[in-house]
Amino acid sequence: MHTLLRITPLALAALAGTALAAPPADDGADVQALASQLEQLKSNYAQEVRRLRELDMQVQAMQARLSGRIGTVASSAAVEQGLTSQTPAGSAPPTGDGYASSAAEAQQAKQESRRSVDDVKQQQSALFSRRFTVESSLTYARYDRKQLTLNGFLALDAIFLGNIAIENVESDSLTYNLAARWGVSPNLTLNLDVPYLARRTVYQKGGAGGAAAAIAQEQTNGNGLGDIGLSANYRIFSERGWRPETVLTAGVTAPTGRAPYGLDWKVIERDNDDYIRFAVPSEQPTGNGVWQANLGVSVVKTADPAILFANLGYVHSFPRSFGDIGSNPDTVNPGEVKLGGSVYFGAGVAFAFNERTSLSLSFSDRISARASTRFQGGQWMKVIGSDANAASLNLGVTYALNQHTTLVTLLGIGLTPDAPDFTLAFKIPYML
Repeated sequence: MHTLLRITPLALAALAGTALAAPPADDGADVQALASQLEQLKSNYAQEVRRLRELDMQVQAMQARLSGRIGTVASSAAVEQGLTSQTPAGSAPPTGDGYASSAAEAQQAKQESRRSVDDVKQQQSALFSRRFTVESSLTYARYDRKQLTLNGFLALDAIFLGNIAIENVESDSLTYNLAARWGVSPNLTLNLDVPYLARRTVYQKGGAGGAAAAIAQEQTNGNGLGDIGLSANYRIFSERGWRPETVLTAGVTAPTGRAPYGLDWKVIERDNDDYIRFAVPSEQPTGNGVWQANLGVSVVKTADPAILFANLGYVHSFPRSFGDIGSNPDTVNPGEVKLGGSVYFGAGVAFAFNERTSLSLSFSDRISARASTRFQGGQWMKVIGSDANAASLNLGVTYALNQHTTLVTLLGIGLTPDAPDFTLAFKIPYML
């Protein structure tokens, strides 16, 4: 076993002073010998520092295996700070991967170890440490519902419902959302979401032409600006001890998208007595058509390496008048529409594998009450079949591409008939 020579910076300085103080004319050989000895001592000191690093890495690996957790660079950063404070200027030892040779690098390593935790927090509530974030996301959703009786409103933000029986509706929607998050203060952020939607819906109806085995099919498309949302996140409590980080969210959604009321209809089939057997909207809507306000709360608790999160909220829809709320292509029926209120909630857990990657698993549900319509001069009437319970199981992965950019992938699997069959989303937040 090799014995490490313990040399302090004070001894190195004394040797250097002795070498410099020696007369260059008479004792040239002694000066050269001392200088050679000094270089040898410096080399031994660098080897000692390197050996300390290797031992510290082995200790961390053993601790990680014993505790079942991923080790961090905190202890090595502390060792490096102590060694750096003793290293003479101009002779700092070379650094290795995962080790900090200065206090600044130690702080940077500490910040990087929390990066995956911050990415999870940003997806669940808000990340208040970022001044400004621009997020682009692309979401695909697939709906397939059978034996529907359509009732003249936009169900689940994707399927337009009329009053003519349809046996099958298949809908594909693609949504691009551009979002901006502005950190006004350490406890307040403002959010702006601007979606653009493209929809394709296929309607199928049996008994076409009076034949029981015949099926009529019609496809309609629609694209355009969706409903723009403005919201704010306020951090009520920061995470401390057993108390989770608690964030209050309030927002409003404006009906900037194309409303599902008053659209033109395409009549596919009529009876001999001119009764419409099959009709579909000529164009798909891109919004709900009403103003909505939401209020919710979310909590996040880190339990290294896990991150626990949950949310609960309510969405209220305000009544709005339209020039035509009927679904008969031959008549115009002005009136008001009031969508039912919605309660949403969810909970899940995420695991930070390392400073770049995290995996999340969660459950989310949205329960909506029945919608109501009122024709001009009439009474409010509940729309049968307009209530919904859309529950989903969600799997997500975040990966930090670099210091400012993160890639987020989300897969949602519908658990109830009212939920989408599945959703697939990709988000890229760029943080300043």
